Parts: sequence; C-alpha cells; structure tokens
Amino acid sequence: MASKKIVVLISGSGSNLQALIDAEQKGELGCGKITLVVSNKKNAYGLTRASNASIPTFVQTLKQYKDAGKTREDFDRDLAQHIERTEAPDLIVLAGWMHILSPAFIDMFRGRIINLHPALPGELDGAHAIDRAYEEFKEGKRLSTGVMVHYVIPEVDKGKPIMTQVIPCVEGDTLEDLENRIHAVEHQILPRAVRQVLAGSGQTQ
Repeated sequence: MASKKIVVLISGSGSNLQALIDAEQKGELGCGKITLVVSNKKNAYGLTRASNASIPTFVQTLKQYKDAGKTREDFDRDLAQHIERTEAPDLIVLAGWMHILSPAFIDMFRGRIINLHPALPGELDGAHAIDRAYEEFKEGKRLSTGVMVHYVIPEVDKGKPIMTQVIPCVEGDTLEDLENRIHAVEHQILPRAVRQVLAGSGQTQ
C-alpha cells in the first residue's frame, strides 16, 4: 500500500510530534508517513525532534509577515500554498500549533486537517484549556476534563470530533499533575486518531 503523507504543524516542544514519530517507527500509523514538520517558532524544540528523525522542516513566523506589513491571512495563504505545492499532503495534523488558522489556510485543506485539543467537545474551547479546567475543578465546578482530536473548521475547536477520552480530576492534584495525565493521554490518542483517519474510518466533517 502506498504511504500517505502527513504534515505536522507545531509551535513548541513537540512532545505530541514525538509520539507520532515513535508511532510511525513502530508501524502504528498504518500507511501514514510524516514528510514535513512546520513550525511558526524558529526555536521550537520540535524542529530538533524532526531533524533527529530525519524529517524535513520548514519555519515561517508571523513576525516576518508583520514586519513586512502583511496580514495573518497572507501568512496562512502562503503557508497553505507552500505545503500543498511541496507535499500535497493527505493529512495535516496540528500538534501544539499555537496559531488560529483562517479560512485562507483551512479552505485549501478542508477535511484534511485535524487538531489535538486538551478538552472535550463543547468544553473549554481555545487557549489555556488545562489551566481553566484545573481552576474549575478547584472551584468545585467540574470533576473531569478530557482530550479530543477533531477536524479543523474556521470556528475554533468546533469541528467534528474523531476521538475523545475523559480524564478525571483527582483530589490533591496540582496543575502539573493534571497536565502530565492529560499529556500522557494525548500521546496515546493522537496516533490512534491519525491512523483511523488515514484508514478512512474517521468521520469527515
């Protein structure tokens, strides 16, 4: 079976990228092959993880565009065109990508972009979801949180879920404890979701 190209977008340490790299090396992504890692931060450690695995990288920062008087839409459109022109990917995975993509990017890959978000569908959309879940737990407003992988649409974290998992909040947890449990689940659920989507069993949006 021919391999299917995966492009992974990151902004930071790339621990979820590493989970995907490890899964691919174990044959757990099915026909999936990571062919490019993109970062919007030039010093993101995820770029080192990619290089260590001999995966090509590409860096494009928003600052470059702002300094040139260009817009976020320009950034998104140029990035989408570069990815499509060089890779023509079967799947784009947002794994800690801290940049809200506009339709200028999403429309080129509609149905081919998935995102990992540390909350359940309809809960804690947007940034700082783990911190907000922890605060609500401390205030007695929630007993659990979760992780989901979902299709990307212009509305932030509103795309159709592909895979979800509930994570209980535990009495005595520190924020770091909760973060560590969530990240451990993320590292398991993301490769499974990628494999499912590439196998054609992920529900399209």
